[in-house]
Amino acid sequence: MTQVEQVPLERILVIVAHPDDVDFGSAGSIATWTASGVEVSYCMVTDGDAGGFDESVSRVDMARIRREEQTAAAAVVGVTDIHWLGHPDGRLTPSIELRRDISRVIRQVRPQRVVTQSPIRSFERIFASHPDHLAAGEAAICAVYPDARNPFAHPELLNEGLKEHTVPEVWLMGGPQPDVAVDVTDTFDRKVAALRCHESQVGHREDLEKMLREWLTFTAKQQGLPEGRLAEAYRIVKTN
Repeated sequence: MTQVEQVPLERILVIVAHPDDVDFGSAGSIATWTASGVEVSYCMVTDGDAGGFDESVSRVDMARIRREEQTAAAAVVGVTDIHWLGHPDGRLTPSIELRRDISRVIRQVRPQRVVTQSPIRSFERIFASHPDHLAAGEAAICAVYPDARNPFAHPELLNEGLKEHTVPEVWLMGGPQPDVAVDVTDTFDRKVAALRCHESQVGHREDLEKMLREWLTFTAKQQGLPEGRLAEAYRIVKTN
């Protein structure tokens, strides 16, 4: 595990493809960061309307349900600022339009750190590499560099009064070769509570807490944390 060089940290923006992605990947870390006084915002690329298991629920209703679930889950870990982009669930591509929309949110929030999904597929843990995750991660990386920092990229954003902004670092979740771990042992209960808010997605999982504990125990061990600790891991990309 590498030593993290601290940057002045007041605001973090988390960019993910679907509601619940942030809670599976980072809810423990986010609870830790908000408890320390850092402002965390979410950017949800889709409404997750292709999710769920009940065929009697319309896709319009599913989108509404998942927005409500994510709003409740965010509150559990101290987040109230959520930006919804409304791109199509299950058909996401790292398009210029998506890059522009994410750049808009970056310029609005002006974070020192972006947390997003890895654009690199991990064959050891394929579930983290949903095509929408890869597309969201790729678009987010492109929005961080070069789009959001280039005043001449997406000129319509300047017309909206949104000045360029440079994000010093990106933390990638769910991909290969993580190099930093956040100890989330003390915030594990809040991570579980946040995920339980996503009733439409995990309501059938009686083993949810057990599964999460096993994942985070394995991650902590891989990253060299002491026995009995739980961790979420990331790969850090410096952009300056």
